[in-house]
Amino acid sequence: MATIHVRAVSPPDLTGRAVAMLAADPCVLNLVVQPGAARHPDGDALACDVLAGGANEVLNGLRGLGLDTRGSVVVEPVDLAFFGPAAEAGRRSLGRRVHAPVWAEVEARIRAQGSYAPSFYLYLVVAALLGAVGIVTNSQILIVGAMVVGPEYGAIVGVALGLDLGDRRAVRRGLTALACGFPAAIVITFLFALVIRGFGLESRAYDAGLRPVSNLIGTPDFFSVVVACLAGVVGIVSLTEARTSALLGVFISVTTIPAAADVAVSAAFEDWEKSWGSFLQLLLNAGVLVLVGTGTLRTQRAVWRRIGRRRGPPAAD
Repeated sequence: MATIHVRAVSPPDLTGRAVAMLAADPCVLNLVVQPGAARHPDGDALACDVLAGGANEVLNGLRGLGLDTRGSVVVEPVDLAFFGPAAEAGRRSLGRRVHAPVWAEVEARIRAQGSYAPSFYLYLVVAALLGAVGIVTNSQILIVGAMVVGPEYGAIVGVALGLDLGDRRAVRRGLTALACGFPAAIVITFLFALVIRGFGLESRAYDAGLRPVSNLIGTPDFFSVVVACLAGVVGIVSLTEARTSALLGVFISVTTIPAAADVAVSAAFEDWEKSWGSFLQLLLNAGVLVLVGTGTLRTQRAVWRRIGRRRGPPAAD
């Protein structure tokens, strides 16, 4: 059964209430209390293991007491645990909630995806350059490689989380990263494509107008919307359940990076129709991913709230 380990520092005046709350919860196991043992912040050290299905209520309870602001709360995944009969009461109390996501963990995972260090922009530029090489050589393998390298999904899902939580700062940061990163990648890729054209380095097929990769990217249609919708759902669910293999599939199914690369390459080769089509493809895919991601997050929360109401204490979000 999935389990997390919780370490907390509690101010002495809150310790009694925190311990009483934890001890009364059947999903809390191995509770350890060490009065005055913690430093920076100073206070009483608490530690326990929590069955993941009941973790939302436990974490919300600790935050409700103010341990996250007056002390600290740290959550760690547990790879393997043997509880025996000690966990049976918790298992019975959870019912179907045994599979409930730990929302604090999910949100932390999404925020980690949406990190906008200088390397974010470097990866975006490198991915666009790889996409450009794939386009002018008609290499689908390089296009897939560019999709995997591209970090833009982290910013997209960060915007979706911000919209879901009403966090304007997260939305603004994600949109700013996309609004700065994609134009920078397009400009640099455009200059790179001019060099390719100037020295005649493109493939003979591309030079002759045989451009299957570019044609596919630059013609948004009904199926582009379908793929983006499906990828948006799977991407959020894979982040919720920490399924990296499914998330990798999202990276290589939506043409955001290839579309940005084709905007630049087609412009450099003066194929304005394809450049415009790729720009629309980029806007379409990014917009659909944000909207579907937000909707999927809200739907999942609503579903687990309903399950929680049917099966005992609600799964908090």
